[in-house]
Amino acid sequence: MGILDRTHWWRSVAASHEKKRGKFDRPLVLAAAVLLLLLSGISVAADTQEIPVVNAGLGPCSVDFTVEDGSHKPLYDAKINVTIRYGFLSKRRTDLEVGTNGDGKARFERLPSKVKKALEFRVRHGQLTKTISHDPADRCQASYTVALTTQ
Repeated sequence: MGILDRTHWWRSVAASHEKKRGKFDRPLVLAAAVLLLLLSGISVAADTQEIPVVNAGLGPCSVDFTVEDGSHKPLYDAKINVTIRYGFLSKRRTDLEVGTNGDGKARFERLPSKVKKALEFRVRHGQLTKTISHDPADRCQASYTVALTTQ
């Protein structure tokens, strides 16, 4: 076997190896791309926070709250509470409280649709307090944005 034969043989081996390697590169790149997309989707899902929900179990209505400070930034763990009076002569009473998540959001579900007096939601964060009056007979599904500011 001469030098030219060896060079030709080596080129043919390298070419066949290149063809085989090319067959595995494409699925490997595809798998890496899919893995990257899945991991980026997981990080996006981790950024969204679950909204805290309190279920009163008294009716079909709900109220969503977004609590912000004076510069429109969400307030974490702002407390929202309400006392619901219902039943004959309003003898029954339910006290509910929920804290907001990092996006300043909270939700009350299954509130009664008929009440004698409007529901008074008290929103507080530190020394700041605000009261929101809500009548479920007027709007069963309501949403409020509350700005807590010093006056």
